[in-house]
Amino acid sequence: MRARCDMVLFALVTLLAAGSASAEVSAEEAAKLGTTLTPIGAERAGNAAGTIPAWTGGITRPPASYKNGQRHPDPYPEDEVLFSITAENAHEHAEHLSEGQLAMLAAYPETWKLQVYPTRRSASYPNWVYAAVAANATSARLVLEGKGSVANARVSSPFPIPQNGLEVIWNHNLRWRGVRVTRTEGETAVTRTGRYNLIQSIQELGFPYASQFETAFTRRYPNVMFAIKEKIFAPALLSGNGALVIETIDQTTDPRKAWSYSRALRRVLRNPFVAYNLPAADSDSLRTVDDSFMFVGPPDRFDWKLHGKQEIYIAYNAYRLHSGGVRSKDILQRHHINPELARYELHRVWKLEAVLKQGMEHIYSRRIFYLDEDSWQIGLAESYDRDGKLWRVNEAHALNHYEVPVLWSTLLVWHDLNERRYTIGGLDNARQPPRFMEGGDPREFNPNALQYYVR
Repeated sequence: MRARCDMVLFALVTLLAAGSASAEVSAEEAAKLGTTLTPIGAERAGNAAGTIPAWTGGITRPPASYKNGQRHPDPYPEDEVLFSITAENAHEHAEHLSEGQLAMLAAYPETWKLQVYPTRRSASYPNWVYAAVAANATSARLVLEGKGSVANARVSSPFPIPQNGLEVIWNHNLRWRGVRVTRTEGETAVTRTGRYNLIQSIQELGFPYASQFETAFTRRYPNVMFAIKEKIFAPALLSGNGALVIETIDQTTDPRKAWSYSRALRRVLRNPFVAYNLPAADSDSLRTVDDSFMFVGPPDRFDWKLHGKQEIYIAYNAYRLHSGGVRSKDILQRHHINPELARYELHRVWKLEAVLKQGMEHIYSRRIFYLDEDSWQIGLAESYDRDGKLWRVNEAHALNHYEVPVLWSTLLVWHDLNERRYTIGGLDNARQPPRFMEGGDPREFNPNALQYYVR
């Protein structure tokens, strides 16, 4: 996956120029990328207390013990727990905890805790991704018409030096996650008593927007953020079913498209409109469609306010949860995952608030997102009901797939405080790790291909 940084990024026709907001980042400001700022836009320096180190490039090569295609050995095997945060001592660490984290500790005082490790700023990306982000800094524009979009950006986050909240959520949506990925996905909704039925599938993901060069893939899908095709192989009752989703960038006239394949009907069916606050499939209504990846989809139903940066504990370098040495039964417990397997670190995050616009429909009145400054990935999200009460607390347990390299979640967990339940995605410990490839074939991601794929 590593490519020479002197390769030239391809140019495509921009998505939508009309109605775009003017860029506010000058060439002088953009020049900070790679100097006082990291190439992604984070602060390169550590914090004054020394509890967050300087970014020195992240993980630049795999550990010596890593063999291509195997699960990722922990690059920090000697790190030990610094301290544990529990309901009893949470007040001592409140300045570095979010409302949702405090609520989780209060809800499960006997069983939940945050085990805090040394902070490792492990996030890193290929040099050509850094070059694309630098180019985006002075060219990208917000498109404010319709459901909203971004123009004049390619490959990765369009606004590395953001001026407002809308730019920040687009940085998350369009962050670089590779170009073509094959992975196994395990997901389940855990009952109050701790029981679950694991649904396992193989997924093929394509990210046309993320491609370095113009190809048939990018020409066929110039407005596609990503496409996902999956086939279920367990449990037996669902085996042979499949789905295809095409997630577009500008959804004003080109909305998300979805199809499903039913083994019983032996047909591919076009799904009705599935987006926003509709319940996500196989989640027992414990999360919404736009809770996927912590947030996905058009941002048009909310007003977005940026609250600057904070230092909080987020799930990071989750190599133990990712390990082939643990199984789903080791991870899944009543109310929450096994806290002994989770790793939390102090990181600088962007705090982003989304407030439901007047006249818009959604089950959430307000949402808070905490985005890792080193990757633009949402690490922690909190959702509030229509009465303004905290309802759901969601976490992305991230790690660096250092053979690429790319920082991405290995486990996603959505907690419902009212139901005292959670749903989880990413359980693939007994399977092969995600496989990252160059390029992509547009023929892989069409409804006809789905029918043959699931057989």
